[in-house]
Amino acid sequence: MLEEALREIRRGAAEIITDEQIEKLLKRYFETGEPYYVKAGFDPTAPDLHLGHTVLLQKLATFQKYGGIVQFLIGDFTGMIGDPTGKSQTRKKLSKEEVKANAKSYEAQVFKILDPAKTKVVFNSEWLGRLSSYEMIELASKRTVARMLERDDFEKRFKSGQDISLYEFFYPLFQGYDSVVLESDIEIGGTDQKFNLLMGRHLQRAYGLKKEQAVLMMPILEGLDGVQKMSKSLGNFIGVAEEPNTMFAKVMSISDELMWRYYELLSARSLDEIEAMKADVRSGALHPKRAKEMLAEEIVARFHDEAAAKAALAEFNKVFKQKELPSDMPEFELQGPLWIAKALVEAGLEPSTSQARRDLQAGAVRIDQEKVLDKDLQLTPGDYILQVGKKKFAKVKVK
Repeated sequence: MLEEALREIRRGAAEIITDEQIEKLLKRYFETGEPYYVKAGFDPTAPDLHLGHTVLLQKLATFQKYGGIVQFLIGDFTGMIGDPTGKSQTRKKLSKEEVKANAKSYEAQVFKILDPAKTKVVFNSEWLGRLSSYEMIELASKRTVARMLERDDFEKRFKSGQDISLYEFFYPLFQGYDSVVLESDIEIGGTDQKFNLLMGRHLQRAYGLKKEQAVLMMPILEGLDGVQKMSKSLGNFIGVAEEPNTMFAKVMSISDELMWRYYELLSARSLDEIEAMKADVRSGALHPKRAKEMLAEEIVARFHDEAAAKAALAEFNKVFKQKELPSDMPEFELQGPLWIAKALVEAGLEPSTSQARRDLQAGAVRIDQEKVLDKDLQLTPGDYILQVGKKKFAKVKVK
């Protein structure tokens, strides 16, 4: 049981500091039943989550399965500062009203994945908002400016002469101090949070705690294009509050290769189940489209319900079949990014880019059964079905 638990906890992780600490906590749980505490902080900077955010939630749910009590920390205090991670300039602060509204949205969505009975929702304003001036100075004394400037984004901004507000130095200190107050055993976060996550370990030592939290970092989930990180600003996201048919269709739009990445980071299926599915796909016993449908059904059921998932599957197949796509189409691998007109020529669907442009202008070109409205469209890496008119089709993989 211990080995199975460790395998699932390590699943998809980019880095663990240290693996031995986590193994010790799990072993203690299996031998004595004593739980341990897993912290994850969320700054309520946006009211709606997408699947990229749920990578951490899925990992938290795994810890809950094996004895972990989740400390779901909503950074209502630090959210008014703004995490400078990856920012090239000082970030705009949120108002108290914005933070409260966004925090409510978080709470409503996370329990579609987490077990409420094994989750403690905490707000760091409860302790950070009460720090005295003396305590704030004491906290600041735990780290030097030199150590802060070792952080990549601060170093780059300092060298380029861009402003760094003094309060931004407090953000990682506050995040680390959260771990001191909560006495966390483990903290998880994205790979871009490494500096902040390690601050918790440092401050637990500095404040004389008898424990030092382990750190588990998860990778950033790629969006629908399979290249850029999932982001609303890039339009390559699947929102957890989206309606079932849209959510289902978006999952079905990802490439067969990316599907397994989503299974690893988002699915509740065990690693053994996923490996068995991969073997079935390789042998031809399971069609990749059916494997993708199973993933889409699981995700829709998680954020809606089983009935919605089955209805979305039926609707997707109804639309797919009504379009009467040919079962046998020529397939091409092309180097991207690639102008749509040139892709049509290289796939043998058009004799020239000038003719392709004319057909684009006439609305005769479709990608994945959707009419192309932008004649200057650039195809990014991914799988596409290109169509000209009613009879010319090609499957294209842009690499």
